[in-house]
Amino acid sequence: MSNTDTPMLWGVPLKHLSLLTLVVQNSMLVIVMKYSRKAESDGPYLASTAVLLSELTKFIICFLLHLRDRTSPISRNQLYADLLGPESDAWKMMVPAALYVIQNNLQYLAVTNLDPATFQVSYQMKILTTAVFSVLMLKKTLTRLKWLSLVLLTFGIALVQIPSDSGKKDSEITGLQSIIGLTAVAIACVLSGLAGVWFEKVLKGSKASLWVRNTQLSFFSLIPAFLGVYFMDGAAIAENGFFQGYTAWTFGAISCQAIGGLIVALVVKYADNILKGFATSISIILSAIASVFLFEFHISAIFCVGSTVVLYATHLYGLPDPIPIEYTKVKNTQDP
Repeated sequence: MSNTDTPMLWGVPLKHLSLLTLVVQNSMLVIVMKYSRKAESDGPYLASTAVLLSELTKFIICFLLHLRDRTSPISRNQLYADLLGPESDAWKMMVPAALYVIQNNLQYLAVTNLDPATFQVSYQMKILTTAVFSVLMLKKTLTRLKWLSLVLLTFGIALVQIPSDSGKKDSEITGLQSIIGLTAVAIACVLSGLAGVWFEKVLKGSKASLWVRNTQLSFFSLIPAFLGVYFMDGAAIAENGFFQGYTAWTFGAISCQAIGGLIVALVVKYADNILKGFATSISIILSAIASVFLFEFHISAIFCVGSTVVLYATHLYGLPDPIPIEYTKVKNTQDP
């Protein structure tokens, strides 16, 4: 493909720009979320309210992008038919919407109890869960190389979880926090894999655009997000308000979480899995470096080995499958 055929923005190929944005977003999300939990001046902010605002922001952005994609003016009746009408199959987005809301709440719990570097590496477990659900729900067949990469991924994540005395200041508190954080990561990865494969299955079985499905997804996410706010933190909100404990870092975390899914959509559209895995690897390295300076995280030898194995496994899993060679039988002209 020539340069004239490559989508550009400000003179930069969209493929490279979307990957750069993904690197920044992946790195910033966990760091900003962690720092927002440490920078609380008037007590902790409520994670459920942050998730609700994130889903609301995502809904507004996706809705506007859907309107932008329309080539002609649209009436309210047509808009309703596109998004929530009987033929829109919008109800299929209810399950992944609920799963993503729970996953996002678990992300806050995990980041609160883990350092960003450990969280980033451990969260790559979603590659494993996504692969398993793809085999079960989409009947995909994985090559031996992909299965090998999943085994390496699991091994590398397990290495990262091995405690290092040099990296912990308070073993009792950190031990309890690690259990809570890693449990939250594990459940979040399972939900992420299930929701992602469900979403992929819906996309493949419909003619609706990506932005229509994302608008439906974020709309139905508002319902469980609001229920979470009401049942989990309703009493606290009634006493101290919805925005209790909020700082600029809180709004930064909300913004990063809201645009994360949209950036991944751009990467899927303009890049490929190899470059996406490369961006993820850079994000893990940047998060580890930032953790050293911002959160006094000590990088141990075992952490480096485990992270390297995870990065290599991510690279292997993103490699394209080999194209099967088809052999054509040549008819022998000597045959009668």
